[in-house]
Amino acid sequence: MVTAKRTGQGQTTMQGLSGILMLSAWGFVIVICSFAFMYAGYWIDRALNTAPSFMLGLFMLALFLCVGRLYQEAWLKRKR
Repeated sequence: MVTAKRTGQGQTTMQGLSGILMLSAWGFVIVICSFAFMYAGYWIDRALNTAPSFMLGLFMLALFLCVGRLYQEAWLKRKR
């Protein structure tokens, strides 16, 4: 991979593209974590016979944790 220092318009274009790439990656992470936690909750609910309690609880936990990490990363990038 060739790395070159860009100035002017090229640099702002690359910064914009990296922001879009970061958001799409975080969207993917939120979806995957949500489904993984919901699936784990489903299996716990099945084992304990507790309707959708753990499934919904773990789903909300996954959303909260992923969005919190996204906010934390955005806050740190804003300060740079």
